[in-house]
Amino acid sequence: MHEFAALDRLQRPLADLRISVIDRCNFRCPYCMPEESYPRDHAFMGASSRLTVNEIARLAAIFCGLGVRKLRLTGGEPLLRKDLAEIVAALSQLPTEPDLALTTNGSLLEKFAAPLAQAGLQRITVSLDALDPVVFAAMSGGRGEIGPVLAGIDAAVTAGLSPVKINCVVQRGVNEDQLMPLIEYFRARNAAAGDSDRYSLRFIEYMDVGTCNRWKRSAVVPSAQVLAKIREQYALEAVEAAYRGEVAVRYRFADGRGELGFISSVSQPFCGDCTRARLSADGRLYTCLFAGQGQDLRTPLRAGADDAQLRAAILSVWRARADRYSEARLDDAQRPGARVEMYRIGG
Repeated sequence: MHEFAALDRLQRPLADLRISVIDRCNFRCPYCMPEESYPRDHAFMGASSRLTVNEIARLAAIFCGLGVRKLRLTGGEPLLRKDLAEIVAALSQLPTEPDLALTTNGSLLEKFAAPLAQAGLQRITVSLDALDPVVFAAMSGGRGEIGPVLAGIDAAVTAGLSPVKINCVVQRGVNEDQLMPLIEYFRARNAAAGDSDRYSLRFIEYMDVGTCNRWKRSAVVPSAQVLAKIREQYALEAVEAAYRGEVAVRYRFADGRGELGFISSVSQPFCGDCTRARLSADGRLYTCLFAGQGQDLRTPLRAGADDAQLRAAILSVWRARADRYSEARLDDAQRPGARVEMYRIGG
């Protein structure tokens, strides 16, 4: 069998799987789950609808048998799931030994970093759009505080989950003034630790995920502009991609105090090398962050389908895949209308 058993219609391998473990979140970030669309009494998915630990592990094993080498747990906010450590432990014991990571808003991380590391989690990414408490609160929909997130990042490093990646979504007129403070803060943390790779920043272009974030192209700050601004103050050296499908274009500070990455889905689409599939908390397989519909795997799973049948279902979906939404976005006439909300399948 070829290392990658699944190739789509554009010859892209299935190499990465993002697993959403819960659709709930304790933040209401306007670019993902705005408060007006998801108030406190919003009816999210019930526990019985979510895949169980064993179901997640079984599907992940089948995906890994098709060539997936990277698993990332997402949400919603994954730390809200009470059996998250059990999920991590089950995935860490898969015979293919996949790279196992998690993305979180960090608000609960101080409590859970050590148990997750002990369960087998290898890497962690924290979403952090601002250091200023007022800006941070606004970008979390009025539900977040910066202090617990920074404490959670430190707890992750202490637990051995470094390098910690810090993701910042850049929005024009909202948090542009937060970019340099973020850089200075984490450069200083790297210097204090004597480890240039302990903290790594990623700047992400504001994307039209889902249908309720009122996205406008005018609110996008192209990565090239962010890079140019940073280079006015710091010397940077380009870093080669580590693997096919790496979405971040990376640079290192010439003085050795860390690394930056730029994810430019709007201005520089990377659909041609996209190797990611997404599994929602209720077991639907999506082949694009901007997809409208997903393939139900939970129903056959619970109806008694064997591994061969589930494998065939996954293969049929991936081999039919021709998604190239970010490229199609350049031509508004090609943009599909209905899109799954990001909180259901992770970022």
